[in-house]
Amino acid sequence: MEIYLNQPVSLIVSGVRFPVSGRLIDLGPDILVVHNGTQYLYVPIVHIQHMTRSASQESLFREPAEPPLDPAMDLSYRKVLLNTKGMFSELYIAGRQTVHGYVTSIMNDFFVFYSPLFRSLYVSMRHLKILVPYDPQATPYALEQEKFPVHPATASLARTFEQQLKKFEHEFVILDLGEHPEKIGLLKSVKDNLLELVTADGSSTFIHLDHVKTIHRP
Repeated sequence: MEIYLNQPVSLIVSGVRFPVSGRLIDLGPDILVVHNGTQYLYVPIVHIQHMTRSASQESLFREPAEPPLDPAMDLSYRKVLLNTKGMFSELYIAGRQTVHGYVTSIMNDFFVFYSPLFRSLYVSMRHLKILVPYDPQATPYALEQEKFPVHPATASLARTFEQQLKKFEHEFVILDLGEHPEKIGLLKSVKDNLLELVTADGSSTFIHLDHVKTIHRP
């Protein structure tokens, strides 16, 4: 993909309902950076279905401003997360909905994202599609910093996503931002990579851990 560095490209990203277009700025072993004319988009390579040179003229993409993350760092997915910790960011995880807030903690295979809407959101690393860091001085919804401080996670953190979900057994939880009613309910058990969730009508829904993108408590 290095042949497209500094060229206009178009990406089809799994779970994102629109093509991602911009100038390919940088490449790492597991993540790449595209500037769309206004923002830097960090895209894990595993979710790129295909990338082609864009038919758009290069002049349509303005010269990138200073990136919010240090361009001198060795680019990798984990280092991007570490460098965005405490920085106002936007996440693309599932469907049309994006989430705004801050990365507060990074564990083995998940991270915690604090937002005004969801509070502490636990995100599986394998399901983050795009991360967009904002200007370091920006805050969600233009709130004053003292009205929206970066809060640490209220629950104790496990090392893995599965272990973290087990901590929420017998609690009311919302999976995948509540995009489907059957992903809202009482987490009855987590065993052998399967979650048993009791939904509003009292029936059990079973979900494989690999398909759980996020979890949070209301």
